[in-house]
Amino acid sequence: MEIKFYNRKEQKFETEKVYGDKAVKWLYRSSVGKFFSPIATSHALSRFYGHLQDSSLLSHYKVAPFIKKFNIPIEEYLPEKGLIHEPSNGIYGYSSFNSFFTRKFRKGLRKFPESSSEMGAFAEARYFGYESLNDSDCVPVKGQYLNAHHILKKPEYCEIFDKGPMLLARLCPVDYHRFHFPDEGEVLDSYRIQGQLDSVNPMALKEKDEIFCENERHVTILDTKNFGRIAYVEVGATMVGKIIQNYKGKTFTRGQEKGMFLFGASTVMVYGEKGLWKPSQDILEHTHNGLEVLIQLGDQTAIRC
Repeated sequence: MEIKFYNRKEQKFETEKVYGDKAVKWLYRSSVGKFFSPIATSHALSRFYGHLQDSSLLSHYKVAPFIKKFNIPIEEYLPEKGLIHEPSNGIYGYSSFNSFFTRKFRKGLRKFPESSSEMGAFAEARYFGYESLNDSDCVPVKGQYLNAHHILKKPEYCEIFDKGPMLLARLCPVDYHRFHFPDEGEVLDSYRIQGQLDSVNPMALKEKDEIFCENERHVTILDTKNFGRIAYVEVGATMVGKIIQNYKGKTFTRGQEKGMFLFGASTVMVYGEKGLWKPSQDILEHTHNGLEVLIQLGDQTAIRC
């Protein structure tokens, strides 16, 4: 199964290079893989694998081959604090795979919109978007498995975000793995929903519709200045060592870093109140055609209605 997407910056369609594609196919399409699925998607295995990625001895050797295989523009990123970073000489300043995985952009390379009516991309990722999510939608899975009731669980929030706009940002292992606040505002609530750790790869989603509403999730309810209340949801996935929240206090600014995923690909989902904002037109059009849009951190993903 080829995973095609639209690259907004390059203005062209591309085919994704999937990290671990053979493992995903085996796990979700073979009878043997499905038998071992409870072990492969367990919290214990993900924690153990995460520890391996933290080890300089056991994971440092993976950094250079990964950068070369997936053509990571490593010159855009900062090295780990205290290390030398000379990409042109093949010297990469990361002591472990996780320190590379959670790398930061160099200052000034990504900017959020100055216009208060534009919502910037909260993650550098592949986006689907819906102006009013309903059960008849079927991309990337059946709409009933993406609605606020199934994802947020708390009745008081399900009602607020029912039939409202929604953005789904899928991060691949090759991507920048920190996520940010889309606007300034205040944190109203924060809670964790325990669950499984299935892969969020499109190949897995095709085989198992209910992944997003069954996987572990961290939900933050935000009251933003320009886009009303927002439900910000980070979704756990196979081999994601941990979801870390880096913000402090109750208030936040536009573009401020919220947190990061340790090793593994995962997803951020953002729900809004009906009629207050809608995803950018190119996201809506490509979602209708079943294609994600690759968008850089901070670039427009939605506009205020």
